[in-house]
Amino acid sequence: MTAESPEGHAETVRLWSLTEDTLIEAGDDGSLVAITWWGEYDFPGTADSVRESLGRLALGPVSMANLAVSGQAAGDDWRLSLRKILTRLSGSVVRSLALNDGRGPVLSAIPVTQFPVFPDGPLPAGRQVRLSRFTALRADDGALLAESPGARYKVALFRPPAVVIASALATPATVEQLAENTGVAPAVVADVVEFLVAAGVVLLGDAEGRFSEHGDPDTAIWSHDDLMFHARSRTWQKGSPPDPDAGRAGAEPPVVKQVTAGPTFPLPRPERPVPAGDVSLAALLETDHSCPEFSERPLSARQIGEFLFRAARVRSVGPAHLPGGPSHEASQRPYFSVACLYELEIYVGINRCTDLARGIYHYDPLWHTLTLINDDAAVLDSLLDMAMIAAGSHRRPSALLTMTARMARIAWVLGGAAYATTLLHLGALQQVFSLAARAMGLAAHAVPVDSGDRVDRALKLEWPAEVSVGECVLDFPE
Repeated sequence: MTAESPEGHAETVRLWSLTEDTLIEAGDDGSLVAITWWGEYDFPGTADSVRESLGRLALGPVSMANLAVSGQAAGDDWRLSLRKILTRLSGSVVRSLALNDGRGPVLSAIPVTQFPVFPDGPLPAGRQVRLSRFTALRADDGALLAESPGARYKVALFRPPAVVIASALATPATVEQLAENTGVAPAVVADVVEFLVAAGVVLLGDAEGRFSEHGDPDTAIWSHDDLMFHARSRTWQKGSPPDPDAGRAGAEPPVVKQVTAGPTFPLPRPERPVPAGDVSLAALLETDHSCPEFSERPLSARQIGEFLFRAARVRSVGPAHLPGGPSHEASQRPYFSVACLYELEIYVGINRCTDLARGIYHYDPLWHTLTLINDDAAVLDSLLDMAMIAAGSHRRPSALLTMTARMARIAWVLGGAAYATTLLHLGALQQVFSLAARAMGLAAHAVPVDSGDRVDRALKLEWPAEVSVGECVLDFPE
């Protein structure tokens, strides 16, 4: 599992390289430009030896001692200049650890921030180490990837020594204990652990064996899932989100979902989008929010139609695009959506309505129609009960609106930022729901439904192409 030196001792080699998306352009006048994920960096008057070394680092991992340079007669000045440049480019410098067997890196620390710090030097003897509770291990392009939202680097584990050691760190252990438990040479264990600690995915205990997460106690309020989602949804770092181009294979997803599951019912349209004497926006915004107790009064198809017409209908369809992004067919609707993508779909669970039978319907915002997709009373009752409990009410609501997202529609343009943007769109739609309902004398408010997969099954969604993202109850306030 480990490599041996001629003296019979396992040895490791430290390697450096530039990330695959880094481009080095050298001019005839001695200028050098590094084009990175984080921007462009200019280095005028760069020595030929430094330019040659950077070109070699762009090709893949290499030991500093093995960099072939011209002008070595200049002594170590070129190495000092090279290190200064690499410090400026730290967000694009990959640090790797290899065994001296010529088989490539055991692991690589890949920066995920623009100015990461990678502490050098051995760890204090006898200290325990363990994985951060935020660290996740997952498969990625032939390697096991260790990621933590608070870490400066993500670590690709390529070979058994690194994989075995990282997997053994679910519980605290010293280097000596890890070497005994894994069968890996202590010197290799020490170097691998040092890399994992420097990258930020493994914690170093203090002299008393206590561990502190970065930002304690502030991180105590975060779950692993929430903090990882926040960290990954607020960055466009290369290699973390899916490739946006992957979502553009095939035809562009349609502006609205085509549903043919059951009978379709045209909804009444109000004579005017904004009726005369309608309450002002200022008055609506100044009205206190409350969680109303629902009445037993049934809604009418006219009220449901006016509510959806005001809040969610398609007003027009036309071309749109984001700067630097692909053009796409877009629509205009009453609520906000980035690039007018409108990936949200609305399903209406009808409980009490004078003109529509109980059931779950899909709303077509283009034609302003409802299509029955599920008439199973037990399934509808299950959703209504969840909404009733979430709303803190003692009655089932007259109607339950469930919002879903067609992820291909938004990933077509936004790639890895798609889901975070969908939640932004959901909030915008929920606000419009609330305002439109109050203007009509109704009550609409979001409910935190713990749905699991029940909603997806009730709506017959093709998971994960379309996923449920939120609910809203609609009724008369009592």
